[in-house]
This record gives sequence, structure tokens and C-alpha cells, in this order.
Amino acid sequence: MLKYIIKRLVYGVWVVFGVIVIEFFIFHAIPGNLINIVPRTDPETRALIIESHGLDKPLPMQFVLYINDLSLISVYKDTPKNQVEYQYQSLFKIGENSLVLKKPYLRRSFQTLRRVDEIIFSSIGGTIWLTITAMLFASVVGIILGLLAALNSGTSLDSFLVTLSVIGISAPSFVSAILIAIVFGYYLHDITGLSTTGSLWEIDPLRGKQLQLKNLILPAITLGLRPLAIITQITRSSMLEVMSKDYIRTAKAKGLNQFRVVMKHALKNALNPVITAVSGWFATLMAGAFFIEYVFNWKGIGLITLQAVENKDFPVVMGTTLFVAIVFILVSIIVDVLYSLLDPKVRLE
Repeated sequence: MLKYIIKRLVYGVWVVFGVIVIEFFIFHAIPGNLINIVPRTDPETRALIIESHGLDKPLPMQFVLYINDLSLISVYKDTPKNQVEYQYQSLFKIGENSLVLKKPYLRRSFQTLRRVDEIIFSSIGGTIWLTITAMLFASVVGIILGLLAALNSGTSLDSFLVTLSVIGISAPSFVSAILIAIVFGYYLHDITGLSTTGSLWEIDPLRGKQLQLKNLILPAITLGLRPLAIITQITRSSMLEVMSKDYIRTAKAKGLNQFRVVMKHALKNALNPVITAVSGWFATLMAGAFFIEYVFNWKGIGLITLQAVENKDFPVVMGTTLFVAIVFILVSIIVDVLYSLLDPKVRLE
């Protein structure tokens, strides 16, 4: 297993490097040079942005400087200013420069001059809460609906649930988000008490920062609709397969009631593919949350990314894209390892 994890991590490094190359040349191949995108602030601030990003240098040199900023081991002039900016630990001198050890430096926002990593980590909490809540909703409701469909196979209830799951898979997330926001957050607001927009934490003029869990309901349901539909179908198919096994027929022949057969024998063995699907959807939901956050104005990494695209704040866009790519890779490795632990028949090579 360790060999497999190392191999996947090495492969992941190459994938991340590919993402870095693609996003760099997409955003730096803008006609007229990226310098034209820098906000027209005061000349001193504008010059600082251009110098710190190397925008006045040839494109190949800009790429080298970008890779140097992202690397854990980099080369910088060892000055107090650079120590504060890059937060590094100097290893040894190389002429006028120093080889340093540091965390990846994602640079600063064009618009706010805040560090991109600070922007990401101040917003990622909202996305994580939204993703976890959506996944819990999809898992619990999806397993229940899939179980009902399997136990009533061939009936009108089964057909109805299968049809709903197909619609849930087919409907684009941003369309579902708009419809749910309008219906439950606007037209039925007096009944539901829910709003079309809002974040997990909101500032109250009198009471300060307040937790608003109700704002999580509509975005989480919307984000969870597609995985819910898939989990429903997987649970149904898996349950039908398990219920046809010999040991289930033997359990029924021994006189065990239906509830005990289903809960103790069938469901436990039918959940392996469901658990795999649930684990694999976590990273996917983080990406799917982008438009959901935008529609509901939910403060998360998706919202700040789309706002950065609108404002042409490319350091933020590049930083969030790279962050999500790394999350995808790490989660996929964790899912593979968990699946091998849950199912001894699966071997990681």
C-alpha cells in the first residue's frame, strides 16, 4: 500500500505541474501583456505589483519566477523584506542569494494586495461546511430512497424514485440552484424563513458575528441533489444484487423477519459501493460548489474565485485553481486507500 501511495503522489506532482503550466500560460498569454490588467492604483503600488510578480520581464523568466515562488525550496535574495514576504528559512548562501525552505507562495491579489493563501484559507471553511453538509444530506436521504426503491422493485414507487434520480443527475447544478433559490428563498420565504443569499457567519450590528445555520439549508440541498440521485441508484442496484444472494434466501428460510434480513445482512454488504461513491464525491462537490456559492452568495472558495475572474484578479484565480487540483489528488488517493481497507478483494498496485 505504501508503494502505491508513493506512486500516486509522484503522479499527482506531475498532474499539479501540468495544472501550473496550463494556468500560467493561459493567464499570461493575454494580448497586450498582463501588466495592463494590474489595477490603475497609485504609481508606487502599481510598480510594487509589477516588480513582485516579475511582469516587466520576458515570459519565460516570469514562469521561472512563478515556479520559484511555488517551490518548497527556492532561491531569493536574503533581505529582511523578502523574509517577511516569503516567510522562509534560509539554508545557505549562493553568492548574493540564499537557498531557502518555505511553504508555497501564491503571491498577492491584484485588487486587495492580500496574500492569496490567506484569502483561500479565510474562505475554505465555508466551502468545507457546505460540502460536508451536502454530502451528509445526499448520503442519508440517498440510501433511504435507494433502499425503498429496492424493497419495492417493480412497483410505481420504484419507478417514481428512479425517475426522480434520473432528473437529479441530469439537471445542471446552476439551474437547480436558481430554481430552488427563487421558489424556497423568494416566493415561499414567509413559510420557509429562508433567504436567497447568505453566509454561515454574518455580522449583526448589535450582537457581532453570528452563526446562521439556516443559510446553509438551501445551498446544501442544491449541492447534494446530484450525488443524492447517484447514491439512490447505486444503493438500489447494490441492494437488488445482494437480496438475490443465497445467504439472504437462507436467512429468510430460517424465519428471520424482513427488517432483520435487510438491516443486518443485506444493507451492510450493499453499502461498499455506496461508501466509495460518497468518498469520491467530496472533491467533486468542492468544484461543484463554485456556481452554488455564486448563486446563493455563500462565502467560500467558489465565490471568491468567480469574483476574482470578474475582477481579473488572476493571482487569486490561479491560486484557488491550484488548491482545488491538489485537493482532488489527495482525496482520490484517500478514497482508493479506504476502499481497499473496506474491501479486502481490492488490491492497490
